[in-house]
Amino acid sequence: MTNVIETGPPLITIVDDEACIRESLSSLLRSAGYRANEYSSVEDFLSWGWWDESACLILDVRLPAMGGLDLQRYLAEAARARPIIFISGHATENEQTWAMLKGAIAFLRKPFSDEALLKAVRHSIALSRVIGGMNQGAG
Repeated sequence: MTNVIETGPPLITIVDDEACIRESLSSLLRSAGYRANEYSSVEDFLSWGWWDESACLILDVRLPAMGGLDLQRYLAEAARARPIIFISGHATENEQTWAMLKGAIAFLRKPFSDEALLKAVRHSIALSRVIGGMNQGAG
């Protein structure tokens, strides 16, 4: 069984309802050597269906319908958990605490530095590789 992350640049998935944020993050990630997918909603991301290809998810906490915290819960319940970096300009302390308690890698408040995001992405990818290796050994 081949780990998707090892076959090319890691794929980072961005889910944010603001097009300028998605485009900016995607550009930053590509300039750092990653592949990036962008979705404007959790529903669009879920319709994609290839969740396991993502080495990491960058999620806005507050989205119009299903939010980032809802997606985190959904993926965990579906045994499809991925490393998650939350971003938000308006999250409450309770939302931040909940996200971290449920396993988020990082919680970045907008505006955040490029380096802070890239550091969290590198940590997420390292974690994805460890998890991927453990899953390969289990089969």
